[in-house]
Amino acid sequence: MLIILYGNIPNLDCLKELFVQKMSVNSSENEKTINEETIKLFATTWCGDCRMAKRWFDSHGIPYEYINIEEDDKAADYVVRVNRGMRSVPTIVFPDGSILVEPTARELASKFSE
Repeated sequence: MLIILYGNIPNLDCLKELFVQKMSVNSSENEKTINEETIKLFATTWCGDCRMAKRWFDSHGIPYEYINIEEDDKAADYVVRVNRGMRSVPTIVFPDGSILVEPTARELASKFSE
């Protein structure tokens, strides 16, 4: 399933909150900040499409924030709202406000060739 949203997005306040909120991620010795320019990959550990999307981003050197919706209730609620009541993963939110849901590798490649 491919969903791309532009313009007036339902629940825009929730989307803004996820992008504006600065999250600190601690690596072993240094700290990096993930900001509103980061791609958000909402996923689960058991989802094959989520693992494919993660591998795709990793293999293309594209930075993203991995958010496990099984461990983050607020993120899970967001995914359900964006997907009209469905817990569809992966749900990938881009800094431009567009969203891909359950994309194929070809759809991801197409997004980055725009």
